Amino acid sequence: MPVTIKNDLKQVLYHYEEHHTEEQFTAPQLVETDHHIDLSCGSGKFREMHFDGFIMGYGTMEIKQRLHVEANEKFSLIGMHFMLQGEITSHLKGVADNVVTSNFEHNIVYNPDSQEYMQLEKQSDMKVFGLSFCTDRFVELAANNGPILDKYAERVVNKLPVYLKRGYRITPKMMQVIEEVNHCHFTGGLKKLFLQSKAIELLALQCEQIEQETRRSQDAGKVTRSDEERIVHARDLLLANAQEPLSLSELARKAGINEFKLKSGFKKVFDNTVFGYLSDYRLEQGRQMVREGRMSFTEIAGELGYSSLQHFSNAFRKKFGISPSEIKKAL
Repeated sequence: MPVTIKNDLKQVLYHYEEHHTEEQFTAPQLVETDHHIDLSCGSGKFREMHFDGFIMGYGTMEIKQRLHVEANEKFSLIGMHFMLQGEITSHLKGVADNVVTSNFEHNIVYNPDSQEYMQLEKQSDMKVFGLSFCTDRFVELAANNGPILDKYAERVVNKLPVYLKRGYRITPKMMQVIEEVNHCHFTGGLKKLFLQSKAIELLALQCEQIEQETRRSQDAGKVTRSDEERIVHARDLLLANAQEPLSLSELARKAGINEFKLKSGFKKVFDNTVFGYLSDYRLEQGRQMVREGRMSFTEIAGELGYSSLQHFSNAFRKKFGISPSEIKKAL
């Protein structure tokens, strides 16, 4: 895919000119490619995998200044973007501007124009995961599989854009699937089969979430826009103070909302209780730290705010069905 990176003055800082054909992406062979970029304006490492109309990839980036990225493929893809850390702003030509996907959020985007415009702000540790489908493969998977997928398939067939006006939260189940892909131990044909199953699972989880939130938004007594903004702010405060959690009353006061609205609204917006969400977040962070192997289990427990290693280990096993030491042994 030809990619051009520019600065605010529209000066070209980087250009990558490699065209793919749709036949390459739809071929049955599993192809894995590593990409490395190291520039004065930023750096990044990416791994891309494609086969049978599925394209998956993950990577990390350091952005040292605001960048404007233009990508132009000869054919259209429908892509699911998972922002594990950082923020990206997408612009769909003639359709929508400023579609923001932030920390722990995901979106789904189809642009019939096949051109993508993105803006990246300065950020030191950006982590992303992407899953895309060739349009024929997506329609084949989506048709007659629920109201959301049916709607998306119809729009793709009619070359109409698809996107979410705001990013949706990445759930613990989605994060687990992403981690399984990133640490897949299969090779050859088994790896292809495994990746295909995870791509379909991730698509199902995303659409299930969108269907549930669509139904909730249609219910009477739904959260008002202003209250939702306060609840999202409360979520951000909650995570910013994850090591020493704020009490519910402190959280409500700082977010400018009463406790009752915070508790009931948080459940509607995030499908979890306030401290259930915090627990899931801390444990996901803990699992990543265990995989990275740079800290002892005791240090991880302390870093995440657990009172003891035993408390952390018990919560970890309850959530993931496996202990931290068992994960470390499997690496």
